[in-house]
This record gives sequence, structure tokens and C-alpha cells, in this order.
Amino acid sequence: MNTLSIVIPVYNERRTLLTLLSRVLSVDLKGMRKELVLVDDCSKDGTTDLVRSLENDVWRERMASMGVPSARLREASIKMLYHQVNRGKGAALRTGFAAVSGDFVIIQDADLEYDPNEYPKLLVPLLDGRADVVYGSRFAGETRRVLLFWHSVGNQFLTFLSNMLTDLNLTDMETCYKVFRADVIKGLNLKSERFGIEPEMTAKLAKMRYRIYEVPITYSGRSYAEGKKIGMKDGFEALYSIIRFSMFDSDYVKGGVVEETLSKMNALEKFNQYLFDSISKWCGNRILEVGAGTGNITRFLTARGEVTATDYNPDSVDRLKAQFGALEGFRAEAWDVASEPPSWMVEHGFDTIVCLNVLEHVDDHEQALVNMRRILESRQGRLLLLVPSYQGLYSDLDRNLGHFRRYESEELKALLEKTGWKVEESFRLNMAGVLGWFINGPILKRQRLPTAQLGLYELLSPVLLGLEKRIPKRPLGLSIVCVATPSRP
Repeated sequence: MNTLSIVIPVYNERRTLLTLLSRVLSVDLKGMRKELVLVDDCSKDGTTDLVRSLENDVWRERMASMGVPSARLREASIKMLYHQVNRGKGAALRTGFAAVSGDFVIIQDADLEYDPNEYPKLLVPLLDGRADVVYGSRFAGETRRVLLFWHSVGNQFLTFLSNMLTDLNLTDMETCYKVFRADVIKGLNLKSERFGIEPEMTAKLAKMRYRIYEVPITYSGRSYAEGKKIGMKDGFEALYSIIRFSMFDSDYVKGGVVEETLSKMNALEKFNQYLFDSISKWCGNRILEVGAGTGNITRFLTARGEVTATDYNPDSVDRLKAQFGALEGFRAEAWDVASEPPSWMVEHGFDTIVCLNVLEHVDDHEQALVNMRRILESRQGRLLLLVPSYQGLYSDLDRNLGHFRRYESEELKALLEKTGWKVEESFRLNMAGVLGWFINGPILKRQRLPTAQLGLYELLSPVLLGLEKRIPKRPLGLSIVCVATPSRP
């Protein structure tokens, strides 16, 4: 049974909190459990005492007295958390996200502007596997209270600016109702203390290339006389956050530089297209992709025929299934290339193995190459291998990405021959990247790839890669590509 965790940041909401809780608890989620996580942000109006009075299951009695059905109460639990000083909505949400244990997470303000009866509608794209995140849009056609013209103009301007910098087409970035797969929101490295949390979440979700859906919702906005708290100062903070987190913030995944870098590389559309074009003439139509990650190249391979995408990380496999599972001939499986391939993989009859930016992550790379050779021996298929070049460029950038090494051309060729491969062709790729890696790695000793530089590289890619295409025998390149076949005994 799935659980929906409902994170409720609370600050000076004594008049509305009990009504809000009764509405949340009364929603029928068709068997899904509810976990309410209340975070009192050091309220000054008696809200803190009210929350404490609900501890030790007293909330069940209070909610039953307010008409919440007993069946709904049996499906629910509540956690009460407290800040000792007022820190802001962003800090309260971060505290709540850290405490959730459900499968999905939704944000619920403690006022009565948003209707919890929208939960089932918001959950649909998540439950059917189409989305990783769902936004409830106040401006997409549902009933709403007509109120506060300049407030709505500010919302729309902030959404417009956010969309420009994230390349999304949201209609309501500032909406409270955001629903996430739990692993998505718990994996983001959020920093905002106040209302900048909304654009920060949006920027980081966009950078991670998560699938975001919008669902129209009803909205009953409050006036300032009725207790609305957000003001012009918060609007300027949101503006700052949009620019900061969209353009300059690099560490947006908790302890996951590899996943973060995969998302950054996923955004390099022109480079990924160029990479695929560079190997496409050797691709067959029964392809095994090793180390598919977030699907940077998978989306191009699926146009060539049958594709089995593998990765050692089960979360990556789940994401691949969600993204490409509806395509005919696609399959995603967990497999560590350093371990013996399962029998079905050996017997499947693959004619191509695509292994891009994987071998450097494997401690026993010789065994990995032997395992891949076993898969192709019966059909004499091709291995399309890409690895980082120049051991002299090895730096903290590589260490943080989990690279054991970089490769020299002759060393790589000798390694392939030793493990039973015959190199048909070898060439260098990404000439411009050599200078960037040298500056950021050995010179500046950076720990991760700068987002702004990658964005500039993508912008200049048509010129840089266009020039590279005109040089058939490239004297240098950040990567080496090898096309190899199993050696005959």
C-alpha cells in the first residue's frame, strides 16, 4: 500500500489549522495511507500550543469530533516537528522533507487557500508512471477566487522568468501544490530558508531533467487582511533565487555528484546528438546499452531498433523504465558490467554493445571487457566504447565522478587486445573539452563541473562541433572512441 506524505509548514495558523487538518484527513485516497508531517516554525499566536495539544494521538479524538470518518483516521498518522526560532517556509519544508517516509510527498499550506480534495487528481500522473513531479496550477482553467491583481502579475512574471532560465513551460511556478516521488524531493540539495524555496525546487528539478506535469486546481486566495503573508520583499527574494539557482548553483543533489553530472550532461542536447551521430553508423538493431544512466543516449538508440538498457543503479533502471518503457522493443535491467552477464543476455543475440563513459568507473575494467566480449562472441557484433582520455588530466573532477582512471590511446588498444577484442577503428572526440577540463581540473582544482560553463558550451556547440567535424584525423580530444569486435581464436 502506497503512502502519501503531506508536509504542512505552520506559522501563525491557529484559526485555520484544525479545519485544514480535518479536510486533509477526510480525503479518500482509495486505500493509500496518509502521513501528515506538521512543522511549526516557532509560531507566535498560540499555534505551537495547539499543535502540542494534538500529540499522543489526541488528534484522532479532535478530528473525529469534527466529523472525519473513522476509516480515514485509521489510514493516517501525524508527526509533529518544531523549530525553536522562526526560520521561514523553506526551512520548515526542508525539515519536513527530511522526516517523510511515504512513497509520494505533497506540500500543503496550513491556511485554507488550497483544497485537499485535489489530491487524487494531482496523484494520477505519478501513479500511472508518467511523471516524477506534478504541479497544481492555479492559472490553468479551474475555478478560483478573483483577488489581488498585482499579486497575480508578480506570480506570472516570476513564472515567466523561471521558465526562461529553466526552459520549462509552467503556468504556475509559485504554486503551493507540488507533488513528488519521495526519492526525487529527498534527493535535492535544497538551501532556501524562506519563499525562495519554490523557484529553487523548480530550478533543481529542471536541472535533473525530471518529468514535470501540471494539473489545474481550484484556488481560494486570501487577502492580506485575511492573513496572507507573502509580500514584495519575498518577491525580490524569489527573483534572486530564480537567477541564483538556475544559473549559478552547481551542487543541487545531496551527495550525488555522479547523478548531478548525468543530469548536466543530459541537458547538452547538441553534444549528445553529435556523440550519437559519431557512432551511429556502427550501430546494429539489437543493442545492449551498458551504463545507460539517465538515458542521455538511450533516446537516440531507441530509434535504431531493439534496445536493452542496463545500469548498476536500480534507481536509474526504474527511471529508464518510466521514461522509455512504453516503447516497443525496449527493456531496462539492472546489471553491473563487472559481474558475470546473466545467461539470457549471452543468449539474446545482441549485435551491438554501446558502452559510453562507463569503463573508467569500473575498478576491474579488464573483467568488464571480458564480460562484454562473452555477450557478442556468438554473433561477432561490435562494441562501441567511449572513455575519457589523457591520464595527465586526472584530477578531483574525476575522483568525485567515481573515475578510477583516464586512458591513453595505445594503452586502451592494448587493453582491448588483451581481453579478446580487435580494434577496427579509433578516434578522438570533443577537442574543445580538453581546455575546459584542464582549467577546471588540474588548474582550478574544482570538485564538480560548473553549470554556467556547460550552458555556454551548449550554446557554442554548433560552432565548436561544426569545426570538429571538418577535422577527420583529430590531434586531440577529451574522449577516445573505439570500435571493436571479438577476436577470433
